Amino acid sequence: MTSAVTTATSPRTTGPTPSGRSGRLTPGGVPYALLLPAFVLYAMVVLYPTLSGAVYAFTDWTGRADGTNFVGWANFGEIFSDVAARSALRNSLIIAVSVTVVQTLVGLALALALHTSLVTRNVLRTLFFAPALLPPVIIAFLWTFILTPQGPLNTVLRGLGLDLLAQNWLGDSSLALWTVIGVVIWQSAGLTMVIYLAGLQGIPTELNESAALDGASWWQRTRLVTVPLLIPATTVAMSLTLISSLKLFDQVFAMTGGGPGYATETLSVIMYKEAFVSGRFGYSTAIALVLTMIVFAFTMVQLGALRRFDVDR
Repeated sequence: MTSAVTTATSPRTTGPTPSGRSGRLTPGGVPYALLLPAFVLYAMVVLYPTLSGAVYAFTDWTGRADGTNFVGWANFGEIFSDVAARSALRNSLIIAVSVTVVQTLVGLALALALHTSLVTRNVLRTLFFAPALLPPVIIAFLWTFILTPQGPLNTVLRGLGLDLLAQNWLGDSSLALWTVIGVVIWQSAGLTMVIYLAGLQGIPTELNESAALDGASWWQRTRLVTVPLLIPATTVAMSLTLISSLKLFDQVFAMTGGGPGYATETLSVIMYKEAFVSGRFGYSTAIALVLTMIVFAFTMVQLGALRRFDVDR
């Protein structure tokens, strides 16, 4: 009788054992199991092409499976000895620095101007942000029409008697690159503005009110209170702008095709031409690998500088 009662009241061991010998998935492994399909897809679409591209960068691959030879560092040596590649590298760096600095300042200025009780602020925010929603190719073709020698911009300038300001904006090698930079900033400044507006809404109003009571002017409040608290927003805005401007392709290819000469050639444009025009896929992947390293290096330096500035504050 005692034996039967003991058997009936003894607890049963169910579920996974602490050692996991039951074969069931432990609670800690559930997130990894859920992430596995996404990781497999990411590996197939991103990791494998990236790694294989890094291997092809050291070959003379022409897009065909046969006839591929290992050439070592020859492709990378050609990048820094070829006139077109050097011009593309220089132009990419000029675009990256110019667009990142100017677009950040313009976006911050717009955000500060529209983070007020202005009645039309929502309409103005929409107007400034609208270009960022359009595909870059559409913007490029629109501005190509506007900037032609006999286009609307030069027609207006001549009508105002400003004939000296009417230029061949995309055909002059000294103006073409800066014209493309201006178009890129015009389209993307609204996105930077939205990022800063989100940051401004996270700043407690009490801080600016206290500074105002202490006699601080608007400029002092902006410089000493608002801007330091916008460092996280600045980090996001500058990182996105830097990465997109370093790999700029659509606007340049649609507006100038890299010309006149090599005036607007970028690494992305020359990478496309070498691969799909010249059939030099090995050399093209070498350019892509160099571009990847440049993007990574610039991003790390920028993030480190902004974080150090934030800590110092």
